[in-house]
Amino acid sequence: MSKYLFVVQGEGRGHLTQAISLFEILTAAGHEVVSVMVGMEDNRNLPTFFTDKINAPINTFAAPSLVYGQTKAVKVWDTIKTHLLKFSKYRKSIQYLAEEVNTHRPDVIVNFYDIICGLYAQFHRPNIPVVCVGHQYLLLHNQFITLSDKKIDRLLLNLNTHLTSLNSTKKLALSFVEMPEDNANNIVVTPPLLREEVKALQPTTKPYFLAYITHHKLAEDIINWHAEHRNVEVHCFWNNREFGNEWNCHENLTFHQVNADKFLNMMQNCAGLVCTAGFESVCEAMYLGKPIMMVPVPNHIEQQINALDGERAGAGIADTTFNFSRFIEYLPQHQSIANTFQAWQAQTASIFLHTLEEVTKKEIEIYTFRRTTQLARYFRRSLGSSL
Repeated sequence: MSKYLFVVQGEGRGHLTQAISLFEILTAAGHEVVSVMVGMEDNRNLPTFFTDKINAPINTFAAPSLVYGQTKAVKVWDTIKTHLLKFSKYRKSIQYLAEEVNTHRPDVIVNFYDIICGLYAQFHRPNIPVVCVGHQYLLLHNQFITLSDKKIDRLLLNLNTHLTSLNSTKKLALSFVEMPEDNANNIVVTPPLLREEVKALQPTTKPYFLAYITHHKLAEDIINWHAEHRNVEVHCFWNNREFGNEWNCHENLTFHQVNADKFLNMMQNCAGLVCTAGFESVCEAMYLGKPIMMVPVPNHIEQQINALDGERAGAGIADTTFNFSRFIEYLPQHQSIANTFQAWQAQTASIFLHTLEEVTKKEIEIYTFRRTTQLARYFRRSLGSSL
Protein backbone atom coordinates (compact mmCIF):
# COMPACT_ATOMS: atom_id res chain seq x y z
CA MET A 1 0.00 0.00 0.00
CA SER A 2 1.08 3.58 -0.65
CA LYS A 3 1.89 6.57 1.52
CA TYR A 4 0.33 9.96 0.72
CA LEU A 5 1.14 13.48 1.88
CA PHE A 6 -1.65 16.08 1.58
CA VAL A 7 -1.10 19.80 0.99
CA VAL A 8 -4.35 21.72 1.40
CA GLN A 9 -5.32 25.33 0.74
CA GLY A 10 -6.98 26.33 4.02
CA GLU A 11 -9.07 29.32 2.90
CA GLY A 12 -12.79 28.59 3.18
CA ARG A 13 -14.02 25.06 3.84
CA GLY A 14 -14.13 23.57 0.33
CA HIS A 15 -10.61 22.18 0.00
CA LEU A 16 -10.63 21.04 3.62
CA THR A 17 -13.78 18.95 3.14
CA GLN A 18 -12.37 17.54 -0.11
CA ALA A 19 -9.27 16.46 1.81
CA ILE A 20 -11.46 14.74 4.42
CA SER A 21 -13.30 12.82 1.71
CA LEU A 22 -10.12 11.66 -0.04
CA PHE A 23 -8.59 10.74 3.32
CA GLU A 24 -11.60 8.47 3.94
CA ILE A 25 -11.33 6.90 0.46
CA LEU A 26 -7.59 6.20 0.73
CA THR A 27 -7.57 4.85 4.27
CA ALA A 28 -10.60 2.62 3.56
CA ALA A 29 -8.58 1.12 0.68
CA GLY A 30 -5.65 0.39 3.00
CA HIS A 31 -3.43 3.35 2.06
CA GLU A 32 -1.81 5.70 4.59
CA VAL A 33 -1.85 9.50 4.79
CA VAL A 34 1.40 10.25 6.59
CA SER A 35 1.08 14.03 6.90
CA VAL A 36 -1.39 16.83 6.16
CA MET A 37 -0.03 20.33 5.52
CA VAL A 38 -2.53 23.21 5.49
CA GLY A 39 -1.69 26.61 4.01
CA MET A 40 -3.30 29.49 5.94
CA GLU A 41 -2.92 33.24 6.30
CA ASP A 42 -2.33 34.85 9.71
CA ASN A 43 -2.10 31.53 11.60
CA ARG A 44 -5.85 31.12 11.94
CA ASN A 45 -7.04 28.07 13.84
CA LEU A 46 -8.09 25.06 11.83
CA PRO A 47 -11.81 24.25 12.17
CA THR A 48 -12.64 21.31 14.40
CA PHE A 49 -14.64 19.59 11.65
CA PHE A 50 -11.29 19.08 9.90
CA THR A 51 -9.05 18.19 12.82
CA ASP A 52 -11.63 15.73 14.21
CA LYS A 53 -11.87 13.80 10.92
CA ILE A 54 -8.21 13.63 9.87
CA ASN A 55 -6.36 10.95 11.81
CA ALA A 56 -2.89 12.00 10.71
CA PRO A 57 -0.29 14.61 11.77
CA ILE A 58 -1.53 18.08 10.77
CA ASN A 59 0.69 21.15 10.41
CA THR A 60 0.02 24.64 9.08
CA PHE A 61 2.20 27.05 7.13
CA ALA A 62 1.89 30.60 5.83
CA ALA A 63 0.16 30.80 2.43
CA PRO A 64 -1.59 33.46 0.33
CA SER A 65 -5.32 34.22 0.66
CA LEU A 66 -7.73 36.66 -0.97
CA VAL A 67 -7.88 40.29 0.18
CA TYR A 68 -11.36 41.80 0.59
CA GLY A 69 -12.31 45.47 0.54
CA GLN A 70 -14.90 47.44 2.49
CA THR A 71 -17.36 46.90 -0.36
CA LYS A 72 -17.31 43.11 0.27
CA ALA A 73 -15.58 42.53 -3.09
CA VAL A 74 -12.32 40.72 -3.72
CA LYS A 75 -9.50 43.21 -4.38
CA VAL A 76 -7.50 41.45 -7.08
CA TRP A 77 -4.57 43.82 -7.39
CA ASP A 78 -4.30 44.31 -3.62
CA THR A 79 -4.20 40.53 -3.27
CA ILE A 80 -1.33 40.30 -5.78
CA LYS A 81 0.59 43.22 -4.25
CA THR A 82 0.15 41.99 -0.67
CA HIS A 83 1.52 38.56 -1.41
CA LEU A 84 4.41 39.73 -3.54
CA LEU A 85 5.58 41.71 -0.49
CA LYS A 86 5.34 38.55 1.61
CA PHE A 87 7.33 36.31 -0.74
CA SER A 88 10.21 35.87 1.72
CA LYS A 89 7.67 34.53 4.22
CA TYR A 90 6.26 32.13 1.65
CA ARG A 91 9.78 31.00 0.70
CA LYS A 92 10.11 29.69 4.26
CA SER A 93 6.85 27.79 3.75
CA ILE A 94 8.28 26.17 0.62
CA GLN A 95 11.34 25.05 2.58
CA TYR A 96 9.16 23.78 5.43
CA LEU A 97 7.15 21.69 2.98
CA ALA A 98 10.37 20.31 1.50
CA GLU A 99 11.52 19.24 4.96
CA GLU A 100 8.18 17.49 5.62
CA VAL A 101 8.44 15.59 2.34
CA ASN A 102 12.02 14.52 3.15
CA THR A 103 10.94 13.39 6.62
CA HIS A 104 7.90 11.34 5.59
CA ARG A 105 9.03 10.20 2.11
CA PRO A 106 5.53 9.72 0.68
CA ASP A 107 4.84 7.82 -2.54
CA VAL A 108 2.51 10.59 -3.78
CA ILE A 109 1.94 14.24 -2.87
CA VAL A 110 -1.71 15.33 -3.26
CA ASN A 111 -2.13 19.09 -3.67
CA PHE A 112 -5.56 20.56 -2.98
CA TYR A 113 -5.03 23.80 -4.93
CA ASP A 114 -2.23 25.24 -2.80
CA ILE A 115 0.20 27.57 -4.53
CA ILE A 116 3.03 26.86 -2.06
CA CYS A 117 2.98 23.22 -3.14
CA GLY A 118 3.13 24.24 -6.80
CA LEU A 119 6.16 26.44 -6.14
CA TYR A 120 7.78 23.66 -4.10
CA ALA A 121 7.31 21.18 -6.97
CA GLN A 122 8.81 23.68 -9.43
CA PHE A 123 11.85 24.71 -7.38
CA HIS A 124 12.66 21.41 -5.65
CA ARG A 125 11.67 19.00 -8.45
CA PRO A 126 10.83 16.09 -6.12
CA ASN A 127 11.24 12.59 -7.47
CA ILE A 128 7.66 11.93 -6.30
CA PRO A 129 4.40 12.26 -8.29
CA VAL A 130 2.43 15.40 -7.46
CA VAL A 131 -1.31 15.06 -8.15
CA CYS A 132 -3.45 18.21 -8.04
CA VAL A 133 -7.09 18.10 -6.95
CA GLY A 134 -9.65 20.87 -7.37
CA HIS A 135 -12.56 22.03 -9.47
CA GLN A 136 -10.44 24.96 -10.69
CA TYR A 137 -8.49 22.61 -12.97
CA LEU A 138 -11.68 22.09 -14.97
CA LEU A 139 -11.25 25.69 -16.17
CA LEU A 140 -8.09 24.57 -17.99
CA HIS A 141 -9.97 21.75 -19.79
CA ASN A 142 -10.04 22.22 -23.55
CA GLN A 143 -13.82 21.63 -23.68
CA PHE A 144 -14.90 23.76 -20.71
CA ILE A 145 -17.13 26.71 -21.65
CA THR A 146 -16.42 29.69 -19.42
CA LEU A 147 -17.56 33.33 -19.22
CA SER A 148 -17.26 35.29 -22.43
CA ASP A 149 -16.12 38.50 -20.68
CA LYS A 150 -13.75 39.44 -17.85
CA LYS A 151 -10.74 38.27 -19.83
CA ILE A 152 -8.14 39.80 -17.51
CA ASP A 153 -9.75 38.27 -14.41
CA ARG A 154 -9.93 34.88 -16.14
CA LEU A 155 -6.30 35.19 -17.18
CA LEU A 156 -5.23 35.88 -13.59
CA LEU A 157 -7.33 32.99 -12.25
CA ASN A 158 -5.86 30.58 -14.79
CA LEU A 159 -2.38 31.88 -13.99
CA ASN A 160 -2.94 31.10 -10.31
CA THR A 161 -4.27 27.64 -11.23
CA HIS A 162 -1.18 26.97 -13.36
CA LEU A 163 1.05 28.07 -10.46
CA THR A 164 -0.60 25.57 -8.12
CA SER A 165 0.03 22.76 -10.63
CA LEU A 166 3.64 23.47 -11.64
CA ASN A 167 5.57 20.26 -12.36
CA SER A 168 2.50 18.16 -11.48
CA THR A 169 1.99 14.63 -12.78
CA LYS A 170 -1.80 14.76 -13.09
CA LYS A 171 -4.67 17.18 -12.46
CA LEU A 172 -7.93 15.76 -11.09
CA ALA A 173 -10.65 18.27 -12.03
CA LEU A 174 -13.80 18.03 -9.91
CA SER A 175 -16.92 18.61 -12.00
CA PHE A 176 -20.69 18.88 -11.57
CA VAL A 177 -21.12 16.68 -14.67
CA GLU A 178 -19.19 14.06 -16.64
CA MET A 179 -16.68 15.23 -19.25
CA PRO A 180 -13.98 13.42 -21.24
CA GLU A 181 -10.35 13.47 -20.18
CA ASP A 182 -8.10 16.20 -21.56
CA ASN A 183 -4.90 14.25 -22.14
CA ALA A 184 -3.07 17.21 -23.64
CA ASN A 185 -3.32 19.03 -20.30
CA ASN A 186 -3.02 15.91 -18.09
CA ILE A 187 -6.56 16.48 -16.78
CA VAL A 188 -8.83 13.70 -15.53
CA VAL A 189 -12.40 14.85 -14.88
CA THR A 190 -13.79 13.41 -11.65
CA PRO A 191 -17.00 13.64 -9.61
CA PRO A 192 -16.97 15.89 -6.54
CA LEU A 193 -15.42 14.68 -3.30
CA LEU A 194 -18.22 14.54 -0.72
CA ARG A 195 -17.92 13.36 2.86
CA GLU A 196 -19.76 10.25 4.00
CA GLU A 197 -21.92 12.35 6.33
CA VAL A 198 -23.51 14.05 3.32
CA LYS A 199 -24.37 10.76 1.62
CA ALA A 200 -25.93 9.37 4.81
CA LEU A 201 -28.50 12.18 5.12
CA GLN A 202 -32.23 11.62 4.50
CA PRO A 203 -33.51 14.92 3.07
CA THR A 204 -36.94 16.34 3.84
CA THR A 205 -38.43 19.81 3.27
CA LYS A 206 -39.26 22.20 6.10
CA PRO A 207 -40.34 25.85 5.76
CA TYR A 208 -36.98 27.59 6.17
CA PHE A 209 -34.11 28.65 3.93
CA LEU A 210 -30.46 27.94 4.59
CA ALA A 211 -27.75 30.44 3.67
CA TYR A 212 -23.96 30.26 3.65
CA ILE A 213 -21.57 33.18 3.09
CA THR A 214 -17.78 32.95 2.80
CA HIS A 215 -17.26 36.53 4.03
CA HIS A 216 -19.20 37.96 6.95
CA LYS A 217 -19.58 41.41 5.38
CA LEU A 218 -22.08 39.93 2.93
CA ALA A 219 -24.47 39.49 5.88
CA GLU A 220 -25.55 43.10 5.44
CA ASP A 221 -27.40 42.21 2.25
CA ILE A 222 -29.28 39.36 3.92
CA ILE A 223 -30.20 41.51 6.93
CA ASN A 224 -31.49 44.30 4.67
CA TRP A 225 -33.66 41.93 2.63
CA HIS A 226 -35.03 40.16 5.68
CA ALA A 227 -36.00 43.45 7.37
CA GLU A 228 -38.77 43.67 4.74
CA HIS A 229 -39.68 39.95 4.83
CA ARG A 230 -39.70 38.97 8.49
CA ASN A 231 -42.19 36.15 7.94
CA VAL A 232 -39.52 34.15 6.03
CA GLU A 233 -37.37 31.93 8.24
CA VAL A 234 -33.67 32.06 7.32
CA HIS A 235 -30.68 30.42 8.97
CA CYS A 236 -27.31 31.74 7.78
CA PHE A 237 -23.87 30.29 8.49
CA TRP A 238 -20.89 32.65 8.61
CA ASN A 239 -17.45 33.06 10.18
CA ASN A 240 -17.69 36.17 12.34
CA ARG A 241 -15.96 35.76 15.69
CA GLU A 242 -17.43 39.01 17.04
CA PHE A 243 -20.66 37.08 17.66
CA GLY A 244 -21.46 33.91 19.56
CA ASN A 245 -22.40 30.51 18.18
CA GLU A 246 -25.89 31.83 17.42
CA TRP A 247 -27.06 35.39 16.90
CA ASN A 248 -30.76 36.13 16.49
CA CYS A 249 -30.57 39.27 14.41
CA HIS A 250 -34.35 39.59 14.59
CA GLU A 251 -37.33 37.29 14.43
CA ASN A 252 -36.84 34.43 11.91
CA LEU A 253 -33.26 35.43 11.01
CA THR A 254 -30.50 33.56 12.85
CA PHE A 255 -26.76 33.63 12.15
CA HIS A 256 -24.71 30.56 13.11
CA GLN A 257 -20.94 30.19 13.35
CA VAL A 258 -19.60 27.73 10.77
CA ASN A 259 -20.20 24.22 12.07
CA ALA A 260 -20.03 21.40 9.54
CA ASP A 261 -22.35 18.94 11.29
CA LYS A 262 -24.94 21.56 12.19
CA PHE A 263 -24.84 22.98 8.65
CA LEU A 264 -25.45 19.56 7.07
CA ASN A 265 -28.30 18.77 9.46
CA MET A 266 -29.99 22.04 8.57
CA MET A 267 -29.36 21.51 4.84
CA GLN A 268 -31.00 18.10 5.11
CA ASN A 269 -34.33 19.73 5.96
CA CYS A 270 -34.23 23.16 4.32
CA ALA A 271 -36.49 24.32 1.49
CA GLY A 272 -33.49 25.61 -0.44
CA LEU A 273 -29.93 26.91 -0.16
CA VAL A 274 -28.79 30.46 -0.90
CA CYS A 275 -25.01 30.72 -0.88
CA THR A 276 -21.92 32.32 -2.26
CA ALA A 277 -20.96 30.19 -5.24
CA GLY A 278 -18.37 27.97 -3.63
CA PHE A 279 -18.12 24.58 -5.30
CA GLU A 280 -18.46 22.39 -2.21
CA SER A 281 -21.70 23.78 -0.78
CA VAL A 282 -23.36 23.67 -4.19
CA CYS A 283 -22.36 20.00 -4.63
CA GLU A 284 -23.72 19.03 -1.23
CA ALA A 285 -27.06 20.66 -1.99
CA MET A 286 -27.19 19.06 -5.46
CA TYR A 287 -26.61 15.63 -3.92
CA LEU A 288 -29.54 16.18 -1.54
CA GLY A 289 -31.81 17.48 -4.30
CA LYS A 290 -32.04 20.98 -2.81
CA PRO A 291 -32.68 23.96 -5.10
CA ILE A 292 -29.90 26.55 -4.95
CA MET A 293 -29.46 30.25 -5.59
CA MET A 294 -25.77 31.04 -6.14
CA VAL A 295 -24.59 34.59 -5.37
CA PRO A 296 -20.89 35.00 -6.24
CA VAL A 297 -18.77 37.21 -3.99
CA PRO A 298 -18.37 40.53 -5.87
CA ASN A 299 -15.33 40.56 -8.16
CA HIS A 300 -14.66 36.86 -7.44
CA ILE A 301 -14.20 35.47 -10.95
CA GLU A 302 -13.96 31.84 -9.85
CA GLN A 303 -17.33 31.99 -8.10
CA GLN A 304 -18.88 33.73 -11.10
CA ILE A 305 -17.75 30.84 -13.29
CA ASN A 306 -19.03 28.34 -10.71
CA ALA A 307 -22.46 29.99 -10.76
CA LEU A 308 -22.60 29.79 -14.56
CA ASP A 309 -21.53 26.15 -14.50
CA GLY A 310 -23.97 25.31 -11.70
CA GLU A 311 -26.87 26.82 -13.65
CA ARG A 312 -25.90 24.76 -16.71
CA ALA A 313 -25.84 21.61 -14.59
CA GLY A 314 -29.36 22.27 -13.28
CA ALA A 315 -28.42 23.17 -9.70
CA GLY A 316 -30.62 26.26 -9.65
CA ILE A 317 -30.20 29.94 -10.47
CA ALA A 318 -27.51 32.59 -10.13
CA ASP A 319 -27.94 36.17 -9.00
CA THR A 320 -25.75 39.12 -8.08
CA THR A 321 -27.54 39.92 -4.78
CA PHE A 322 -29.10 37.98 -1.91
CA ASN A 323 -32.59 38.55 -3.27
CA PHE A 324 -34.51 35.71 -1.66
CA SER A 325 -37.68 36.99 -3.36
CA ARG A 326 -36.38 35.91 -6.76
CA PHE A 327 -35.42 32.53 -5.33
CA ILE A 328 -38.90 32.03 -3.87
CA GLU A 329 -40.42 32.80 -7.29
CA TYR A 330 -38.07 30.27 -8.91
CA LEU A 331 -38.79 27.33 -6.59
CA PRO A 332 -41.97 26.01 -8.32
CA GLN A 333 -39.98 25.67 -11.57
CA HIS A 334 -37.05 23.76 -10.08
CA GLN A 335 -36.50 20.17 -11.19
CA SER A 336 -34.28 18.07 -8.95
CA ILE A 337 -31.23 16.48 -10.58
CA ALA A 338 -30.33 14.49 -7.46
CA ASN A 339 -30.55 11.07 -9.13
CA THR A 340 -28.24 12.03 -12.02
CA PHE A 341 -25.80 13.77 -9.70
CA GLN A 342 -25.73 10.89 -7.22
CA ALA A 343 -25.02 8.40 -10.02
CA TRP A 344 -22.05 10.54 -11.14
CA GLN A 345 -20.82 11.01 -7.58
CA ALA A 346 -20.99 7.25 -6.92
CA GLN A 347 -17.97 6.84 -9.24
CA THR A 348 -15.72 9.07 -7.12
CA ALA A 349 -13.85 6.44 -5.12
CA SER A 350 -13.13 4.16 -8.09
CA ILE A 351 -11.88 7.02 -10.30
CA PHE A 352 -9.63 8.49 -7.60
CA LEU A 353 -8.19 5.16 -6.52
CA HIS A 354 -7.56 4.06 -10.11
CA THR A 355 -5.83 7.33 -11.02
CA LEU A 356 -3.71 7.59 -7.88
CA GLU A 357 -2.69 3.93 -7.93
CA GLU A 358 -1.85 4.21 -11.64
CA VAL A 359 0.39 7.22 -10.94
CA THR A 360 2.14 5.32 -8.15
CA LYS A 361 2.60 2.23 -10.34
CA LYS A 362 4.13 4.28 -13.16
CA GLU A 363 6.55 5.89 -10.72
CA ILE A 364 7.63 2.45 -9.46
CA GLU A 365 8.10 1.27 -13.05
CA ILE A 366 10.18 4.34 -13.87
CA TYR A 367 12.26 3.83 -10.71
CA THR A 368 12.75 0.12 -11.51
CA PHE A 369 13.76 0.97 -15.09
CA ARG A 370 16.27 3.54 -13.85
CA ARG A 371 17.76 1.11 -11.32
CA THR A 372 17.96 -1.66 -13.94
CA THR A 373 19.70 0.72 -16.36
CA GLN A 374 22.14 1.85 -13.66
CA LEU A 375 22.96 -1.76 -12.76
CA ALA A 376 23.49 -2.66 -16.43
CA ARG A 377 25.88 0.28 -16.83
CA TYR A 378 27.71 -0.76 -13.65
CA PHE A 379 28.20 -4.33 -14.86
CA ARG A 380 29.31 -3.14 -18.31
CA ARG A 381 31.91 -0.88 -16.74
CA SER A 382 33.02 -3.65 -14.36
CA LEU A 383 33.34 -6.23 -17.13
CA GLY A 384 35.11 -3.75 -19.36
CA SER A 385 37.72 -2.94 -16.74
CA SER A 386 38.43 -6.62 -16.02
CA LEU A 387 39.06 -7.50 -19.67
